[in-house]
Amino acid sequence: MTDNADQFLAINQAADLILKHKVERLQVFPAAALKLLRLTNDEKTKVGDLSQLIETEPTLAAKVLRNVNSAAFALAHKVTSIKRAVSILGFSSVRQLALNQLLYNKLIHHQANKEFDQLFFWQHCLFVASLSRAIAKALNHQDPDLMYCAGLMHDIGKIVLETHGKVSYSDFLVACKGDEQTTLKGEHDFFGLNHAEMGFVFCQQWDIPEQIAAIVYCHHELPSNDSPYVKYTNDISIVHFANYIAWMQGIGSTTLNNPPELHSDISHHLNIQNLDLETLLSNVDNEMQHTREFYGIQFPGLNKLRATLIETALLLSHCKKPIDSSPKVLANDNFASLTVPHKSLDADKIVPWTLAAIQADFKFERIVFFEVKTKQRGLLASYCWPESLGNNLQKQLIKIESLPKVILNGLRERKAMVINDTQVHFVEGFNVEEFLLVPVLSQNRLIALLYIDNGKRKTALASNCITQITPIVHELGVALNNAKRFQLEKRRAEVDALTGLLNKRMVAEYLTATFQEDKEQLSKVAVGFIDIDFFKKFNDSCGHEAGDDVLKIVAQIMQTLTRPSDFIGRYGGEEFVFVLRNTTAKGAQCYAERIRLEIERKGKILEQRFHGHALTISIGVSLYDQKFSSYKQMIEAADAAMYTAKHQGRNCVVVV
Repeated sequence: MTDNADQFLAINQAADLILKHKVERLQVFPAAALKLLRLTNDEKTKVGDLSQLIETEPTLAAKVLRNVNSAAFALAHKVTSIKRAVSILGFSSVRQLALNQLLYNKLIHHQANKEFDQLFFWQHCLFVASLSRAIAKALNHQDPDLMYCAGLMHDIGKIVLETHGKVSYSDFLVACKGDEQTTLKGEHDFFGLNHAEMGFVFCQQWDIPEQIAAIVYCHHELPSNDSPYVKYTNDISIVHFANYIAWMQGIGSTTLNNPPELHSDISHHLNIQNLDLETLLSNVDNEMQHTREFYGIQFPGLNKLRATLIETALLLSHCKKPIDSSPKVLANDNFASLTVPHKSLDADKIVPWTLAAIQADFKFERIVFFEVKTKQRGLLASYCWPESLGNNLQKQLIKIESLPKVILNGLRERKAMVINDTQVHFVEGFNVEEFLLVPVLSQNRLIALLYIDNGKRKTALASNCITQITPIVHELGVALNNAKRFQLEKRRAEVDALTGLLNKRMVAEYLTATFQEDKEQLSKVAVGFIDIDFFKKFNDSCGHEAGDDVLKIVAQIMQTLTRPSDFIGRYGGEEFVFVLRNTTAKGAQCYAERIRLEIERKGKILEQRFHGHALTISIGVSLYDQKFSSYKQMIEAADAAMYTAKHQGRNCVVVV
């Protein structure tokens, strides 16, 4: 990036060509928001200045008072004074809430039906703002609040293009679907300038503090040494890093799948290895929840974020650049090893890719990932580089109590260590003079141990190898924790929380996949519909807790009596579905009868608890027929059979 007068002039000219009106005429920000931005940059600002500003905005004042009078503060007397509210909430918090509210009211219009989803964009801005401030605080930045403002505004150019461009940002997203080039290049080709440049023009015209303008301009590419904004490089790096993490978390500003690039010099400006990313992200999540409550809105939910995370992982796996095989002086100079752990949400990919990247960066001869097996109180080699090592190693369990004292002490202290004592052995059959052990931590809990040596080559390990490898292994621990959390969230989204059975969506997915099979396999499939008889009586007479228990009892019996190859799920309310494979009409009838009889037996035992109500079920079973063009018709047939069972007196099975 060349920062000079000619460059700025060209950017301004490009902005004039693409916008409907001159930048200085664009009413993008409300006047109060501009005042707030300037107050943020003014050391002489007092509580009275902020209070006076808020009082001029009735909607904003109402929001602040509502917030301070919420149950969270449990105040004995209702607060009616803005000045008092500022004193209670804190100057910084009120200023942040006020700025957020003003920008939200002006910029975000719930246009989620457009390609440029402004609510999704707003979530991204808030996330980057919160994380930027959290990182700034962790690194003892002198003004974390200013970093919050910069993070909030970093992508303002996209809003300007969307709302005031002759062609909108939504038009750009539609036109560039499937493009493999970077978003910045795509924007430049489409508009004549990118969103960072557009944001910079806006900041200049509206007298936004220079520090924020510099971050808006350079948040994708750090300034060169001859740039007038090089003095803000550390600040820019914070927002740059926060923006990258947001995208990795599935909270990008758009759905355009072109990943931002993490600048290779970022480690020179940020002490990343001293950042506890797990804690930072947890704090940001809490702040985002508070923001949802403040606005009374719902951001894109788990399903959308999870889908974005999956797309992120898939995209990164496809666009992964070849790892340079040349020797490196410092691993931190090349981010292959640092970023590889975050290129998937599957541990079976995360670890092997990371081991391969470490080997490519450092030229170690052997690397083994030993997973902590708590129940066996040992370490088991789960992954190796080269993979051929695993043929023998994966059969070995290294007992914790058998480890030499020096290694045990290192594990207790969670410290990496180089062992160059020939009397200290770790892996059976590995006769080496020196090896490196690095603990892999997740939320400060030891989950694995990385073993590294130069094996037969006998090359000494570099004196600074621990310093080089530690941040990479830290990222590996974070990535594995993210993968675990992702699997848990994925599982929660698939499973009915009350019964533990798969939910209706998963029933539909399973049956859709089943109907893709050939006719011979389908001819052996049966679908059953189960409905609890007189379920409403359990809720009305015994309470909803008893009704929940009835659902759990039915689910537990189905789990006990169903083969692993078959499928069971809760369809909704008091209805359950089962799918039997490799069965016949007689087999389906027998299975359904076993379920019915066991529930009837259990119901008689619990009759007193349920105020004399008998727990029984009615079951309809549909066998596959070639006339069924989709699983929905088979479900409907089973449902109709179940209603026939109801009409026949309930507590029976009908097979069609």
